[in-house]
Amino acid sequence: MSGFQQKVDFLLKDKAVMPHYFFIKRGNPMSIYLDNSATTRVCDEAAQKVLDAMQNHYGNPSSLHSMGVDAELILKEARENIADAISVKPNEIFFTSGGTEANNLAVFGAANALKRLGKRIVTTSIEHPSVLNAMKELEKQGFEVIYLKPAPDGAIKVEDLNEAVTSETILVSIMIVNNETGAIQPVEAAKKAIKRAGSPALLHCDAVQGFLKVPLRPARLGIDLMTMSSHKIHGPKGAGALYIRTGARILPVIFGGGQEKGIRSGTEPVPAIAGFGEAARVAYKKFAETRENMFKLRGYLIKRLAAMPQVVLNPTCAGQSSKEELYAPHILNFSVPGIRSEIMLHYLESKGIYVSSGSACSKGARSRVLAEMGLPSDIIDSSIRVSFSRFNTRSDVETLADEILKGAERLARSK
Repeated sequence: MSGFQQKVDFLLKDKAVMPHYFFIKRGNPMSIYLDNSATTRVCDEAAQKVLDAMQNHYGNPSSLHSMGVDAELILKEARENIADAISVKPNEIFFTSGGTEANNLAVFGAANALKRLGKRIVTTSIEHPSVLNAMKELEKQGFEVIYLKPAPDGAIKVEDLNEAVTSETILVSIMIVNNETGAIQPVEAAKKAIKRAGSPALLHCDAVQGFLKVPLRPARLGIDLMTMSSHKIHGPKGAGALYIRTGARILPVIFGGGQEKGIRSGTEPVPAIAGFGEAARVAYKKFAETRENMFKLRGYLIKRLAAMPQVVLNPTCAGQSSKEELYAPHILNFSVPGIRSEIMLHYLESKGIYVSSGSACSKGARSRVLAEMGLPSDIIDSSIRVSFSRFNTRSDVETLADEILKGAERLARSK
């Protein structure tokens, strides 16, 4: 037995598992990365675009000389690639520093633009913190925010939406895909609820986990504002975008030089945006193939986990479902009751397998999403999220399933 394995065994018996003790050499070619909802590996095409922009197209896109024009052309190409991926016009794409900023721009921008028409906002209790914390700030400013709870299957109920949206509602903000469970939310029903109520509300959707993972046509779904992020689709960190439907009016939250038509001031990070655009182009080209493969991987893992008596699939319906309209292809959430999430996570890490204990933004905190779904404490405290990408293989999932079974048996004995 290696010294490293002895250290792992000692720590497991001691029940005091600390992440730095489970150090796996970075860049280990044998590692299996299954935390793609947290972030993704930058694809080769995007990385090359970033480097080329940094070294050869480094002008400020606001400059009038040829190097500035050259940089502006890179932004134009990226804007077109992202617009093509969701079938909208390039002039409806506005670049930001990432999903968090785009969500803040949508929520605050819409609320401030429409507050004379009302102060009622409808959202869900399972949104990303960048939406929920923005909502809390709006409550301090006098807005009324209605938080819809999900059903046990992870999605909010259409009847709850219909009841919550009134003629005084000015904004409805609902994510496309939940980042912890993969449950797809009833976005189209939200637009119908707005129309039924005769409301002036804009519909904002956080599509960070849905962009290029599920079919998305904002115009067809009635979405007015939609958030996207580069690093979730194999692009670099530091770039995101907000789709703003032509005719939808929001106010800026950052003031400065008036870039992005005055909606988002600040010099655009051309290299990051170049990589974002290229990542979107490649992902869109491979969308059908990638989606089919991820559904196969998800289905195979469900089958393996369902055969393990120690494992519970979460949410109850999602784990068993193969219906593509209900759940995204790249996310699966399960629990091993009696073994805390961080213990199983670091056991798998010791085997070179990287998963998550929930949202990466929560930094290991107890899952708020699963709690809102009404799941019991032992399920919440032992939950693990697996998230796939186009780079994952059947072999990855086979190894993961084997190690989950071994870990469940071994960790149970060490208690």
